[in-house]
Amino acid sequence: MKTVKIIVAGPRGRMGKEAVKMIQETEEFELVSVLDHKNDGKLLSEIPGFSNINVPIYTNIEECLQKSHADVLVDLTTPETGYLHTKTAILNGVRPVVGTTGFTKEQLEELSDLAEEKQIGCIIAPNFAIGAVLMMKFSQMAAKFFPDVEIIELHHDQKLDAPSGTAVKTAQMISESREKKEQGHPNEKETLNGARGANMDGMHIHSVRLPGLIAHQQVLFGADGQSLTIRHDSYNRASFMSGVKVSINTVLNIATLVYGLENILD
Repeated sequence: MKTVKIIVAGPRGRMGKEAVKMIQETEEFELVSVLDHKNDGKLLSEIPGFSNINVPIYTNIEECLQKSHADVLVDLTTPETGYLHTKTAILNGVRPVVGTTGFTKEQLEELSDLAEEKQIGCIIAPNFAIGAVLMMKFSQMAAKFFPDVEIIELHHDQKLDAPSGTAVKTAQMISESREKKEQGHPNEKETLNGARGANMDGMHIHSVRLPGLIAHQQVLFGADGQSLTIRHDSYNRASFMSGVKVSINTVLNIATLVYGLENILD
């Protein structure tokens, strides 16, 4: 079995720490370096919480890619940094697996075109939790019969983008099976700006940010005399690692950009 050599960008973050742990525990994976915005030139083992992981830390992605000879870059950073990392990895022949959300439509199109041009696999997943992907798929199925729908996503208060990538992706998937319509009373008026949340194809998306939360989403469908709620909860970040692992194994065998874990699950 060939060993997959991996770089993790954002190793000190909550998701990054889990990714480093998962890679260390997976026999066919090898962590060859990490990419961080500080601690350049140090070993990861010199950072609290990473004892005995003697891989180099880089702050410059070009240097990191050129010296590490990696197969895959796992990026778990911020939208701005993640976009730069993803683009640079593709240009250098390294396959990105990206859990960073908040990319614009234009950025996704650019990265998709670049991956196709270079024939390099790239996976960008708004949510790596298998249960969250099933929630999105079930919601897409339900929307054919329940076109009135609102999405409430709840995350920790350190999350930078709102709405979440999962909520946007859910709405996009629902739009594929739901006839576009504006919901609520036609003369509805917000007495406080933003009270009805964001509007996407007539659906409303609400973002909650509170300490103590991890990642949660519920999709509420309403019809005459009945309602349906589809909900997923991630109680810790280990819940995302099964999806990261599947994505690393899959990205090696594709030559285009795939957006959304649901597109690689059997």
